[in-house]
Amino acid sequence: MATTGFSDALARRIADRSLGWMDVRTKLQHFALINYAVPIDRLRPHIPEAHFEIVPFEIDNQTCGLLSVVPFLDDDFHYPRLAPFAKFSFGQTNHRVYVIDRSTGEHAVWFFGTTLGSRLVHFARSLWRIPWHHAAYDIDCQYDPDAGRYRRYRFDVKSDWCSCDIELEDTGEPVPLLEGFDSIEQQKLILTHPIEGFFYRLNGSLGTYSVWHDEIELTTAHANRLYFSLYERLDILSRDEMTKPHSILVCPETLFEVHLPPRRSFAS
Repeated sequence: MATTGFSDALARRIADRSLGWMDVRTKLQHFALINYAVPIDRLRPHIPEAHFEIVPFEIDNQTCGLLSVVPFLDDDFHYPRLAPFAKFSFGQTNHRVYVIDRSTGEHAVWFFGTTLGSRLVHFARSLWRIPWHHAAYDIDCQYDPDAGRYRRYRFDVKSDWCSCDIELEDTGEPVPLLEGFDSIEQQKLILTHPIEGFFYRLNGSLGTYSVWHDEIELTTAHANRLYFSLYERLDILSRDEMTKPHSILVCPETLFEVHLPPRRSFAS
């Protein structure tokens, strides 16, 4: 896709959309994208190749896919049309890989799953069979608006499915063109605007849901500590490899809308 194509696709995804009756609106605080360049062969067994292509990137002289861990605090999580006064706050972490939907050619993400620090997770699992998992969150983040960066950024997540140890150092510097990308437009579309997500439902069928958000103002960060038990268990990343991400991008707050309920994927 040419640069113009990436720009047009990004503009379409940013265009405002009306809310459905079960859609969620939430402020994501302490939002981070922790990206890893992983040899594609390690990722293929976990993604249905007939339906999704892992986006290839040339990084460190090898063809890799990009795996992304996305921690944040859901603040003011609510259903604007269904129950506008019932609001919740909890930690959340998405675990995903950047893919292309073969049926449409659109950039999307494949979810390994998600942890949530809320009992709402049990409702979602039972009703929609979505791969969300309960976790206990200890979040210690301090953003300095005058300096335009975090003074402290730490997530400690305890979960049988995926425990996380995250401590970042925010540089406050804008995001440059990262290795593996040809343009800023391509980078924005793939990294920050994959609005459609796919996953295996708990019964093994394919599911999907979508999100909407505006452009995200990000800065770059470095890792002090990073560990994710899921990737060690799946032999995707070693403990040492987890300390060496491809890139880390952070944002103090951004607004998201999540279009629910999840639905069966047409591909299943």
